[in-house]
Amino acid sequence: MNTVTLDDIERIALGAGILGTGGGGNPYLGSLHLRETIRQYGPARIVDPHDLADDALVPLCGFIGAPTASVEKLEAGTELIGALRLLEEHVGRPISAIGIAEIGGANSLAPLVAGIQAGLPIVDCDSMGRAFPELPMSVFFFQAGVPVTPLAMVDAAGNSAIIPYTVDAKWAERLARTLATSMGATAGLAGSMVTGAQVKQYGIHYTLSLSKYLGQRVLTAQANGDDVPTVIAQTLEGKIILRGKITDLNRRTTQGFARGTLTIESFGGQDQLDIEFQNEFLIAYLNGEVVATVPDLISIVTDDSGEPISTEVLRYGMRVAVLGIPASPALKTPEALAVVGPRAFGYDVDFQPLPGGCIGNKPETNG
Repeated sequence: MNTVTLDDIERIALGAGILGTGGGGNPYLGSLHLRETIRQYGPARIVDPHDLADDALVPLCGFIGAPTASVEKLEAGTELIGALRLLEEHVGRPISAIGIAEIGGANSLAPLVAGIQAGLPIVDCDSMGRAFPELPMSVFFFQAGVPVTPLAMVDAAGNSAIIPYTVDAKWAERLARTLATSMGATAGLAGSMVTGAQVKQYGIHYTLSLSKYLGQRVLTAQANGDDVPTVIAQTLEGKIILRGKITDLNRRTTQGFARGTLTIESFGGQDQLDIEFQNEFLIAYLNGEVVATVPDLISIVTDDSGEPISTEVLRYGMRVAVLGIPASPALKTPEALAVVGPRAFGYDVDFQPLPGGCIGNKPETNG
């Protein structure tokens, strides 16, 4: 994939919404902004991660905050480009390309907007292979040892801040989350300068292309009258955990996150699935037994059309299918599990990986 055009937006938004595991921001709102930007300035340029120069400078970009706030408080559209320019001025070196922090929801689309506005290509790669709620949960930090800082943040009103240094990634998360909360629970963020060599070695490659490929599979299945959740599961080498109706939901926005729990009862009434989330869906209990946990993906889609459902739009009575999708192998190492495994979120359970997986491969090798 060399460009993203108007025709690609719906496919990418669908696929990224599924890979976002409930987080990353509302993909519909993100697609509206990207559509208008492409209409004004032309397509986004995409670069293969292996085509980057080793010394290329690639900041990771995305929005930080609670997805619920991003629905109620629309973006100005200049937050990320403002953060990029502020970061570039701070480091005193030109940026070579735009990195996608997480391939989830609107946060897979916003870097495309920033790339178009900056006149820079966007790398077909991200640092998580899904969406995660906290900054330290990036392969570049727990595998490559890349410093999280410097970070640049800009809100919808133009307020801006630089975090030049923190002692570790956890402190970067604390400070950035506090700033984002003060900025209305959502802000544009650019930082964590990664080199082209590090992108090649550690990045989770071709996830933008995977989003497009997955979205096309969804649209084709819808047009053909196929069972869309089954097609999604097959495409991502995952499985359907449960199909049923949301019967209970407890969601709150606190400390810059959307946190909560939901209960889904199977259509026949025999089974109950309970899911806990912090921006993203973290752990699923089927009849009281753990069946899926982070870092594997737990995604919820509409039962009839396979449209992704993010945490901020969950509603009582929705008829849904819950999917378990194997995460990228980069998230399953001992070093990774210490940061993104179930115990990192406070769950005293062992990670039992779902078999298979295709995240990180070129789409033509998937399903």
